[in-house]
Amino acid sequence: MDVLNTFMTWIFKIRIGQIDNFKENPIEVQQDIFFDLIKTARKTQFGKKYGFSDIKSHRDFANNVPVHNYEQMQPYIEQTMRGEQNVIWPTEITWFSKSSGTTGSRSKFIPVSQESLEDCHFKGGKDMLSLYVNNYPESKLFSGKSLAIGGSHQVNSFDANKNSHYGDISAVIMRNLPVWAQLARTPSLETALMSEWEEKIERMAYETMKENVVSISGVPTWTIVLLERIMEITGSKNILEVWPNLEVFFHGAVAFGPYRRLFQELIPSNGMRYMETYNASEGFFGIQDQKNSDELLLMLDYGIYYEFIPMEEWDAENPKVIPLEEVELGKNYALLISTNGGLWRYKIGDTVKFTSTSPYRIKISGRTKHFINAFGEEVIVENAEKAIEEACKATDATIVNFTAAPVYFEGAGSKGAHEWVIEFSKMPDDEDLFKEKLDATLREINSDYDAKRYKDLALDKPKIHFAQHGLFEKWMKSRGKLGGQNKVPRLANNREYIDGILKLKD
Repeated sequence: MDVLNTFMTWIFKIRIGQIDNFKENPIEVQQDIFFDLIKTARKTQFGKKYGFSDIKSHRDFANNVPVHNYEQMQPYIEQTMRGEQNVIWPTEITWFSKSSGTTGSRSKFIPVSQESLEDCHFKGGKDMLSLYVNNYPESKLFSGKSLAIGGSHQVNSFDANKNSHYGDISAVIMRNLPVWAQLARTPSLETALMSEWEEKIERMAYETMKENVVSISGVPTWTIVLLERIMEITGSKNILEVWPNLEVFFHGAVAFGPYRRLFQELIPSNGMRYMETYNASEGFFGIQDQKNSDELLLMLDYGIYYEFIPMEEWDAENPKVIPLEEVELGKNYALLISTNGGLWRYKIGDTVKFTSTSPYRIKISGRTKHFINAFGEEVIVENAEKAIEEACKATDATIVNFTAAPVYFEGAGSKGAHEWVIEFSKMPDDEDLFKEKLDATLREINSDYDAKRYKDLALDKPKIHFAQHGLFEKWMKSRGKLGGQNKVPRLANNREYIDGILKLKD
């Protein structure tokens, strides 16, 4: 095993030189990606419609091709799902990533071409390992199994095309992994792709607890459920009694800060490492490349061309859009991508903030539709997660999930407020202090919120419901959105979600 681990570590470190290249030459690499995408897709139905053959610059691209949301891309995607090809991308597309987004009730189907699978999603997974072993050359990452918590997939329901498949992006990736990668992971593919999540967690627990698990990849929420079930079955005090060689958790999809304390309880090891990735249905975008950092290196050679919409333009019909070289540090941008999967100037709904431009590193700050701005306070997901994290630290609490929404004015003399539902695995030792710390942290990091809270003139103190473990899982199950890529919306500018959760709480 030591020989295999040494060999695999050497193999994965070879890629570091190529990563250094795009870190040192980011604009040139992105321009090469841009022209390659335009050239490759110029004879597609989409390319002909928008004059790809005449595009010679980013300005031409911006003038010729409008910004697209999912509803505007959907007709082209549905054509492809029905079996038509060369619509948005010239090579055959038979796989689609199914995603409801974080809030949408309607499913989205994102095309996954062979190029996007190989040169983006697979490449991102391999680069995650490359960067990890480069930072930790003493790692024993390849001496055991990788536990991957994936989604499910099925055959396309369109009668005209029985040769295409869809599923969560994690399931699409698992289903197409090369043999060597399949051998290095657990649980079995059959179990990993199950769609019924309660049975799936049970099967995963019994299969994986017998393995030598060295690394875990997944969403924090479902990883917690699995680890707790394994500890319950085995009677273990912590997961290291089951997997003594566990050394790293590769995580994504939601911010890790609010969950860090719970993971430290489940995996009480000073040597345990945590590494964040930014992988979505639409592509693999970022990887944490530094030790003890919450910044993500923007991966620039994955067949994705990036553009950015400043925060003040998010809802504009024809928003101002800037290329990578024009971004500024500390500003919130909506992410716009053109990809080797056939998405063009596609607004994915995520927002990012640049922490560095040499190299380009980002933090995920939220979603364009996930904020509270009912009273001009402009609270974004990043603010909420930081406030929760600080309140938990101050009160020795551990959260499972949360959401927040506005309380609207109800008449003369009434005040607005924010209402929170927070589910805990360990309740705060002082609920009043928790409320005070959450409010104070929001005021400290968001001047607009602070101004509205001044002497309780516009916004009253936040109203917080302290919920026991299980509430959000019950709510997601009631909506048919248990498991997979479905996530609880952190913030909403209306009461659509919170009212439904409160009904179940009562």
